[in-house]
Amino acid sequence: MSVVVGIAGSVRSGSFNVSLLRAIAELAPDGCRVEIASIAGIPLYDGDLEASHGIPPAAAALKDRIAAADGLLLVTPEYNNSLPGTFKNAIDWLTRPSADIPRVFGGRAVALAGATPGPGGTRLSQTAWLAVLRVLGTRPFFGRGLYVSDAAKVFDAAGRLTDERVRDQAQKFIAGFAAFVKP
Repeated sequence: MSVVVGIAGSVRSGSFNVSLLRAIAELAPDGCRVEIASIAGIPLYDGDLEASHGIPPAAAALKDRIAAADGLLLVTPEYNNSLPGTFKNAIDWLTRPSADIPRVFGGRAVALAGATPGPGGTRLSQTAWLAVLRVLGTRPFFGRGLYVSDAAKVFDAAGRLTDERVRDQAQKFIAGFAAFVKP
C-alpha cells in the first residue's frame, strides 16, 4: 500500500483546498491511502526561535510523517497570483535543519493541486511551487494536473465535492499520482 501525505495550504474553516484534499483522499484508488496532515500550529519561521527552542513540535511531527510516506500532495491556494506565504513558511520549517532536506524531500514524489474561487484554478501558484520543489530535490509529478476554478460552485456548504466533472478530474489525478508514486 502506497501512503501519500496530503497537506492543504490553508487552515481556514471552510477552505476549498481542505475540501479538495478530502475529496482526493476519498477518491484514492485501491493500493493508495492519502493521509491528511495540516500546517496548523507551525509558527512563522524565526532563526532565533529555532536556535533557542529547536524545531516546533508541529513541524517536527509533519517532517516525520512526510519522511515515512511514499509521496507528498500539496493542495495549494493561490494568493495574489502566487503561492501562499503561510504554506511556504511551513515548508521552510520542514527544511530545518538543512541536513534533513534529503530525508524529508529528497527524491520524494510530489504532486500539486489546488482550488480557487477565481477563474485561474491555481495555475500560477502551482507553477510558483516548482522552483521550491526543484531546490528541495523532489520528484515532481507532471501528469494530469488538477486546477479547480470557481470553487464555490463545485463544493456544497459542507465542503463536499458536488461537481461530477471535477470529481472525475480529481479521480484521474489521484490515480495518475498513485501510479507515479508506486515503487
